[in-house]
Amino acid sequence: MADQEEDFSSLPLPDRFSHKNWKVRKLGYEDAAKAFEATPDESDPVFRPFLLDSGLWKGAVADSNVAAQQDGINALCAFLKYGGQQACTRSRSVTIAPIVEKGLSSTRAATKQSALEALLLYIELDKSDPIIEDLLPSLNNKQPKLIAATLSALTAIFHAYGIKIIDPKPVLKALPKVFGHADKNVRAEAQNLAVELYRWLREAMKTLFWNELKPVQQQDLEKLFETVKQEPPPKQERLLRSQQAAAEAAPANGQEDEAEAEVEEDQPAEIDAFDLAEPVDVVSKIPADFGESMASSKWKDRKEALDALFAVVNTDRIKDGPFDDIMGALAKSMKDANIAVVTLGANCIECLAKGLRHGFAKYRSRIMPAIMERLKEKKQSVSDALGAALDAIFASTGLSECLEDIVEFLKNKNPQVKSETLKFLIRCLKTTREAPSKPEVKLIAEAATKLLTESVEATRAAGAEALGTLMKIMGERPMGPYVEGLDDIRKTKIKEYCDAAEVKAKDKPKPVAPPPKAAPISQKKTMTKKPALGTKKPAPRPATPPQEEPAPPPPRTASKSIPSKLSAPKALVPPPKTGLQGPKKLSGAAPPSLQSPRRNITPQDEDTAPIPSKLGRGLAGRPLARPTTSSTTTSESAPSAPQAPSITPGERLELDDLRSEKEYLLRTNEDLRASSSKLQSQIHELQNQNAQLIEDHTRDVLSIKAKETQLVRARSDAESAEAQCQRLGRELDRLKREVKRMEAETSPSATSDSIYRDRHSNNSGNSAAMERPASATQQQRVNSSTSLADSRETGFQRMAKSYAISPSEEKENGGLDVGEGEKVVRNRSPAKGVANAAPPARREVSGEGESWKRAAEVTSQLKARIELMKVGYFAFRIAYEFHFLTDG
Repeated sequence: MADQEEDFSSLPLPDRFSHKNWKVRKLGYEDAAKAFEATPDESDPVFRPFLLDSGLWKGAVADSNVAAQQDGINALCAFLKYGGQQACTRSRSVTIAPIVEKGLSSTRAATKQSALEALLLYIELDKSDPIIEDLLPSLNNKQPKLIAATLSALTAIFHAYGIKIIDPKPVLKALPKVFGHADKNVRAEAQNLAVELYRWLREAMKTLFWNELKPVQQQDLEKLFETVKQEPPPKQERLLRSQQAAAEAAPANGQEDEAEAEVEEDQPAEIDAFDLAEPVDVVSKIPADFGESMASSKWKDRKEALDALFAVVNTDRIKDGPFDDIMGALAKSMKDANIAVVTLGANCIECLAKGLRHGFAKYRSRIMPAIMERLKEKKQSVSDALGAALDAIFASTGLSECLEDIVEFLKNKNPQVKSETLKFLIRCLKTTREAPSKPEVKLIAEAATKLLTESVEATRAAGAEALGTLMKIMGERPMGPYVEGLDDIRKTKIKEYCDAAEVKAKDKPKPVAPPPKAAPISQKKTMTKKPALGTKKPAPRPATPPQEEPAPPPPRTASKSIPSKLSAPKALVPPPKTGLQGPKKLSGAAPPSLQSPRRNITPQDEDTAPIPSKLGRGLAGRPLARPTTSSTTTSESAPSAPQAPSITPGERLELDDLRSEKEYLLRTNEDLRASSSKLQSQIHELQNQNAQLIEDHTRDVLSIKAKETQLVRARSDAESAEAQCQRLGRELDRLKREVKRMEAETSPSATSDSIYRDRHSNNSGNSAAMERPASATQQQRVNSSTSLADSRETGFQRMAKSYAISPSEEKENGGLDVGEGEKVVRNRSPAKGVANAAPPARREVSGEGESWKRAAEVTSQLKARIELMKVGYFAFRIAYEFHFLTDG
């Protein structure tokens, strides 16, 4: 056994990782972990076999023996810890799934801890997205134990790194399904994960999954959230490898801690439901008739249209799209006479501004003035809705964009508009994260100061609060010039508002610029010294400093004409005194005359220059041929020192005039700019109104044309229907007349039969010779009447059949009627009647019984024809009504 163990230990580590004996694998894992720990850096040759063949780690993590598996996961942790980012990226694709399936769900606590440590190391070395993507599919596994282990690992990952490193969106989307799991352990781990996410996200996390939970689960989570609300904001407990390197490279001073503290303080404020939500395309969901409904004259139609729009845009994040028509309709709704429409319009604007954020900035100039015009509404519900809409617009843009409109409406004559605008300005100052610039501070301070003298107490108090909030942001010193002229009562009130205000922006002092300015000055000094050293005459210059410095007139002229450099002194020196040209030539050397102004550029040279000049002139005095010139030079040199920083009274007056003129021009320029911006805004407003009027006019013209077309069509339809009715009425009258005529024709036959019967009964004893002609004539008369009736009846039936509903009815009714008519005509034709009546012998033989039978047959046939005529008439009526309804 000992020989075998020695042989096993002599095997390479990759061979031992894939050995069949679990003990050999276990020892191989242990030796690999020790070898990794002993490496000096990431480029050691020990890592190379495992980087080239990453499949070795798949077998080590998913080892069938639990004891070997534990050592295999430990070896992976050592490999990741000492192998660096390359070890992470090479082995990540083959190890995450086995770690989740075999490591996190292991029965050994040490194996679970090692598996979790491996996941944390993978995130620490590179990034978290691949790890989370490999962990989330395990939540759909059929084994509840594996799902619970995955949720526990996700909770530990968020607890260690926080939401700055781990994206919470995919996990939040998967939470509702896990909360609906049948296993109680899975639901318990889901609650733990939700609580951990709430520590970082607070209320913003509810936008993604809260509505999909059951009410009981929501109540349970709310109870758990109450305890989390009392805890301090969470911090990232484990740093990434890149963060560790940055922390080691940074200097060990308090600035880093302060910066980290600031980042941690700002961290909860950056979390927003907008960042977590997915953008929704609401343009396709807006009703197609929204514009027509908003242009309706009924306020209920406009309100219903805004209700439908609000239901669509009431979402956390909206995908950017063409909202120009919608914004135009909402801006128009702000001028609506019905306050319900105004309130709903403001709510829709608020939702759009919150959902679009920066995408709403292009619509601000169109919406904001319309809302501020409506601030004159005194009803509190309407004012609150308008104020919420303005706050949402400000959050989507900024103070600089909104300030122009705010200052403009602070000049409104309506006190209600002034008061609400001031409240909006105060809210903007409290919520802005960027301090206003100096021109913006001036605009705000001047506008608020003017409102301190208003007759309405609420407006005066709001003006003082605006100044106090601005003072909280900028500080007392920058606001001193604007508050200086106020009385003590107003100053005290402004100071109270300043102390009580809570703002998010602070004016950062900018005196950091002077240190960089000092460096160029020193460079200029070195630049002036370098040519002095390169001229090979450094010795005589320091030896005779009083000879070079006693000539102050050239520096004075140069200081007066600094912009024109050397050309200006030549033009200015000759007029006052021409005797200075001789000393310039005697002093000789253009270089000293050029270097002296350079030395006088710095304040130190200017301060030191006049002192030796006074002493030199007092001791030497230049005793040349003309003592007067020396006296004049001394008299000029003496005042030259105090005149260097000062100017003459005439020049001072001129300078004051120039300054006043400059201020006047600046004020005029500002007034012109303000008036120009005002006119520009009015032009934009008028253009928008003109475009709206053109659009309304076009819509009205189109609607009028459509109505005219409909009217013409209705008239033509009415005329055709009237003609059809007249035609059918005439047809109906004709049919009625035909029916009456047929009834009139059938009635004599019945009377003749009755007369015939009466006569036959009364004169039964008459001779047969008289009876035959009577019966023959009667038969002929009956036959002729029946044939006429049959012909009329068949014509009537054919006319009624033309209005039949279906071919089947036509076949059924027509076939029967035509058959009977043909039989009647065939049996009752006049020719046959005459032929039958011709032989008198046959009639006489038949006797009275045959005549009675014939009369009964005639009567029954007449009754049948009358019934057929009634049926045909009713069929015609039905066909006529159906035809009239279908054509009409």
